Amino acid sequence: MGIVGHVEDPGAVTAGADEAGQPQLGQVLGHAGSLRPNEFGQLIDGVLTVKEGPDDAQTGLIPEQFQHAHGRSELVLRRNRLYLRSHVDSVPRIGRGPTVRTEASAQPGSGGKEDGARGVEGSMVPLSVLDLATVATGSTPAQALQETIKMATVVERLGYTRLWVAEHHGMPAVASSAPAVLIAHLAGATSTLRVGSGGVMLPNHSPLVVAEQFGTLEALHPGRIDLGLGRAPGTDQVTARALRRAQDLHADTFPDDVVELIRYLLPNEGPPAVPSAVPGSGYLPEVWLLGSSLYSAQLAGMLGLPFSFAYHFAPKLLDAALETYRSNFRPSILHSDPRAMVAVTVLCAPTRDEATWLSGSSALSILHLRTGRLGLLPSPEEAEAYQFTAGEMAIVDEAMSSHLIGPPDAVREGLIQLQRRTEADEIMISTRMHSYEARVRSLTLVAEGWGLTPPSGSPH
Repeated sequence: MGIVGHVEDPGAVTAGADEAGQPQLGQVLGHAGSLRPNEFGQLIDGVLTVKEGPDDAQTGLIPEQFQHAHGRSELVLRRNRLYLRSHVDSVPRIGRGPTVRTEASAQPGSGGKEDGARGVEGSMVPLSVLDLATVATGSTPAQALQETIKMATVVERLGYTRLWVAEHHGMPAVASSAPAVLIAHLAGATSTLRVGSGGVMLPNHSPLVVAEQFGTLEALHPGRIDLGLGRAPGTDQVTARALRRAQDLHADTFPDDVVELIRYLLPNEGPPAVPSAVPGSGYLPEVWLLGSSLYSAQLAGMLGLPFSFAYHFAPKLLDAALETYRSNFRPSILHSDPRAMVAVTVLCAPTRDEATWLSGSSALSILHLRTGRLGLLPSPEEAEAYQFTAGEMAIVDEAMSSHLIGPPDAVREGLIQLQRRTEADEIMISTRMHSYEARVRSLTLVAEGWGLTPPSGSPH
């Protein structure tokens, strides 16, 4: 699974060939010196030479020319250099590559256990938290940021695995526009909790700058930093142009940028490359790809990286995205097996009636967002006073259809069913409520119902 700060020992990956007859990663790395040059893709000196067309409008999959040019691909390290290794002799249909699984999880739907024995005990996967530094009516960005820092200490004490903050720009209700800066404060306020980005919108940044920022965070807080990467702008097109300082917002170099960024952070015993990140080499956080379509799911699989799916705002593609990720997964120098996380909105209160009332903030906020009326997160009282039309209620009901809203037992059952459906290795919950106290109470009720316990060494 995830190896933080260093490269996983290739000996831990089973040698031999996969079901298509292609060498597995352990075999590749173990015999790298005897491989012919044409068995590797282009050496990465900054970015790959792969060029892409626009996304498939219906599936969001990586364009076919990328798949035909590089076949089933994986990141490999050879002589301290990062390569994209490609199997061009046997190119599967898009999204139909062989699934790479450990022996224990070879049977579909097993999750490493017999179906009859999976039950509740097999569903208790780690829980984590996504936070947006929410600015509610009556509050300020400064107060929202301080509440997120306080929230990190609560999340750590309750036993959640990680806390991520998301990059958004130009949204009055979201103060987490600079994840790296906020993560530094979150890490400084905690001692065992993993903290990271959910995510950094890589098209808005130079890979070198992101590598330096997160290399610095990893150097300061070793083994506790996550780098979740997304490919959406996280804002409107006018703001995106201001961020990128470019007119062309359709040039998609995301696969190239991901590989370039990782290369800056991998251990390198040779002379420093130019350019290089400092801190960089050897300070690799745990890298995840984030997505709400099949594009990032396929790319995460091809690069052998963990994948987190945004079920909380793109529920329709959940099953297809996870299947695409797992079926395209190729073992990499960082991970030998697929690792999937699902993000879901959770609003928990002692009673169903109170949880439903508190969720009015989300309902009115969603309507404002969908109709271009950006503002602060409204209060439940404001939502109660608003007269929704039938058309507006249809918009809200569809957007909130995947939300888990209710008392602890109902939320717990919803999380169990979601994990059974997806076989997710981890669930990340997003809880946007008007008051800090309501958010803390919701996270506390969920943690208690799930049986979370603080890790050893965390403050109590």
